[in-house]
Amino acid sequence: MTLHRLATFSVDGSTKYGAVVDGGIVDLSARFGKEFPTLREVIAGGALTRLAEDGAKRSPDFALDAIAWQPPIPAPEKIICIGVNYPDRNAEYKDGADAPKYPSMFMRTPRSFVGHNAPLVRPRASAQLDYEGELVLVIGKPGRHIPETTALDHIAAVTLCNEGTIRDWVRHAKFNVTQGKNFDSTGSLGPWLVPYTGESQIADVRLTTRVNGETRQEDRTSRLIFGFRYLINYLSTFTTLVPGDVIVTGTPTGAGARFDPPRYLKPGDVIEVEAEGVGVLRNGVIDEVV
Repeated sequence: MTLHRLATFSVDGSTKYGAVVDGGIVDLSARFGKEFPTLREVIAGGALTRLAEDGAKRSPDFALDAIAWQPPIPAPEKIICIGVNYPDRNAEYKDGADAPKYPSMFMRTPRSFVGHNAPLVRPRASAQLDYEGELVLVIGKPGRHIPETTALDHIAAVTLCNEGTIRDWVRHAKFNVTQGKNFDSTGSLGPWLVPYTGESQIADVRLTTRVNGETRQEDRTSRLIFGFRYLINYLSTFTTLVPGDVIVTGTPTGAGARFDPPRYLKPGDVIEVEAEGVGVLRNGVIDEVV
C-alpha cells in the first residue's frame, strides 16, 4: 500500500504545498492553489487523498534538498496538547497520585513550532530545553459534542510532533504550564501529513524518540491512558473542533528532565521522532541569536 505524504514547504521565499514522492516533491499548490490555497483548505474540502493520488502520478518539481520544510498546517485555529497520557508518565511524577480521571491539556501557538530539519531554538532565558515525541491527529470534519462512536470519522490525517518544553518555565506559576510550552521555535511538527485511513492505522503505533541516535522514549499508542476516541469526544465537549485543528496526543516516559541528572538538549544535538506508518521528524538544536 502506497504511503501518501503531503507537506507544506518553502522554496525561493514562497510557501507551497505538495506530495512527497520518490525523488522529491510535486508542487500541488501550483495545480490546485486557486481551489485550495493551503493544506488547511485541502483538509476542509476532504481532498487530501485525492490530491495525494494526483501527485503520485507526477514527476517531482523540486528535489527535497532544495526545499525548507514547514509545519504541515499553516495557521491552525487550535493546537491542543495532551499531557501525562502514557501510564509510565504518570508514575514519573512520583507524587503517589493515581492515573488522572480527565486529561491534562494546554494550548500552543503556531509560532512555537518549526518544521522538519529546521533547528529548535534553545532560548537565552533558559538552558532547560527538553524533547517530547508525540503522535498528532489533525481534524478534518468539524464537530461539537462528538460521540466516541463516530469520533475517528473526524480525523483527516496524522503527523508527528517534538513538543519541546522549557522545563523551568512550566513551573513559573502555580497552575499553568503555558510559558514553558510556547517559547518561539522550541518544538516541531511534521514532516508531512499522512491521510487517515482507519482505526488500525493509529490503534497500536510504535512511537520512538532518539537523541543523537540513542533511544530515549519508546511506547505504543495502544497504551494511552486517554485514547483517541475519548480525546476527540472530551475536547469537543467544550470547543468546536474545526478542520486543521491539531491534537498532540501525549509523550511516553523518558524525557530529559526525568534523568538524574537531567539531560537537556544543547546546540548540536539531533532529535528524531519516529512512528510506524508516518515517518521520522528530525531537528537539530541551536542557541537563540541575541
